[in-house]
Amino acid sequence: MSQSKPVVRSRSQRRPVEPDLGFNWGRLNTALLALGIVLLLLGYLALSKGSITLAPVLLVAGYVVVVPAALVLVGRKAAPGE
Repeated sequence: MSQSKPVVRSRSQRRPVEPDLGFNWGRLNTALLALGIVLLLLGYLALSKGSITLAPVLLVAGYVVVVPAALVLVGRKAAPGE
C-alpha cells in the first residue's frame, strides 16, 4: 500500500489568520455612512455658496453625529457559514 503525502502549501499560498474583532458591517452602517457623506458634501457646497448658518450645521452633523454613528453602531450578526 502506498501512503499519500499530505498536501503542504507554500507560505505564499497560505491565508493569514485574521482575528475576529467583533466588527460587523451591515446595511444600517452603510446607509448611515452614505448619509454622512451626503451631509458633508452638502455642507461644503453650502460653505462655498457663502452660507454661514447652514454649512456649519451640516458639517457638524456629518462629522460629529452621523459618521461616528455609522462606525459605532453594531450591524446584524452574520449567519453561520458566512
